[in-house]
Amino acid sequence: MKKGCKYGSHRVVEPKGVLTQAAYKIDNDMNIYSNEILVDVQSLNIDSASFTQIEEEAGGDIEKIKSKILEIVGERGKQQNPVTGSGGMFIGTVAAIGEDLKDRDLKVGDKIASLVSLSLTPLKIEKIIDVKPEIDRVDIKGQAILFESGIYAKLPKDMPENLALAALDVAGAPAQTAKLVKPGQSVLVLGAAGKSGMLCCYEAMKRVGPTGNVIALVRKQHQADNLVKWGFCHKAILSDAQKPVDVLNKTLEANNGKDIDISISCVNIPNTEMSCILPVKDDGVVYFFSMATSFTKAALGAEGVGKDVTMIIGNGYTKGHAEITLQEIRESETLRKIFEEKYI
Repeated sequence: MKKGCKYGSHRVVEPKGVLTQAAYKIDNDMNIYSNEILVDVQSLNIDSASFTQIEEEAGGDIEKIKSKILEIVGERGKQQNPVTGSGGMFIGTVAAIGEDLKDRDLKVGDKIASLVSLSLTPLKIEKIIDVKPEIDRVDIKGQAILFESGIYAKLPKDMPENLALAALDVAGAPAQTAKLVKPGQSVLVLGAAGKSGMLCCYEAMKRVGPTGNVIALVRKQHQADNLVKWGFCHKAILSDAQKPVDVLNKTLEANNGKDIDISISCVNIPNTEMSCILPVKDDGVVYFFSMATSFTKAALGAEGVGKDVTMIIGNGYTKGHAEITLQEIRESETLRKIFEEKYI
């Protein structure tokens, strides 16, 4: 077996000199190098922004969605949406382990979830078995490769695989929330009714304590009512995240007229950057988990309104993120029930 670059650059077809995420096309030959792991894939969880874009382009037609995904993977060797640039993650069974990685706590037959994006992962799809648009999931027969640097999580034995997949798909968001939010702070979560939004709200409520204020922004009244009823936020506001002035005014009203400390973007549509920035106080934090974010619009927009805020790119990885997220599902009967009903 030949040894490849630990970051996968040996798989780049074009353009040369970049890593696989930035590459237009990568080699998805499933003959592994000595420092790669081969996985038989059963499901892809497509990034929410990416799936929304594909679904809209296909007019909701399932066969057209399948065709678009097959086209992307066939052309690029990976599932990377050419419009959003994002991918998603997979679950599958370890089929082979390169000889240089035999000392890992991993064996052939283990069920794992990838914790790196499909936008950089060599993928080959033999057949798309099913598409579940309500949960952004695509069941396939296919294979993928994890590089030496690739992170993954063994699927826990105390919950169904699809439940773990639903949570791990957005594991970076609640884990980053756990790092960022401090006792007594005010927090705005945009897109609070989705998977990442609910997990962020739940984690923020734990972190702010009795003197903090967690505000959930959603589009529909029943979503607002449920989030408050479930104890995932102190207050819920209705607004369109593409209308920053309305978001600002309603956030101020929900926070005693004061700017907030932190905003967390979990929306899956574009042009919401200023709704995340405007309500935040100077020296506050804006965390963009959404892959629909334009960081050019965010940077220039913050400058344009004179906001001195720290803006954090939605890194889907932070140390311990899988454990933090799965623990939320374990400790909250409400969260677990919601995820079981909506996402598996």
